[in-house]
Amino acid sequence: MRRYFSLALRPLGLLSFDVLVSRVNQHPGKTVIPPGELWLVVDGGVKKWACLSCPGGCGVQISLSLNPERRPYWSVESDFWGRPTVAPSVHQQKMCRCHFWIRKGLIYWCK
Repeated sequence: MRRYFSLALRPLGLLSFDVLVSRVNQHPGKTVIPPGELWLVVDGGVKKWACLSCPGGCGVQISLSLNPERRPYWSVESDFWGRPTVAPSVHQQKMCRCHFWIRKGLIYWCK
């Protein structure tokens, strides 16, 4: 329900975001993730993966491990509106080689 409110508030200029979180039960594999979505894979109440389509437009799917026992790993938190914050930055090494931060659903490009 919050997602619908977020999507309704965006065109009115009351809420800003480039990406929203959607919870899923399993890793998407080769399923295409729509632009503007970060799929948070949660299994048994444990966050496993954060998956998104590269915001640089090259179409590469980025899968970020959320397992602190493995390196590298990221953390993902979302606010009331479903806007994610990802730490640390994401440096996509394939295709367009994008490097960016996601803070409160907004993408900030690294120089």
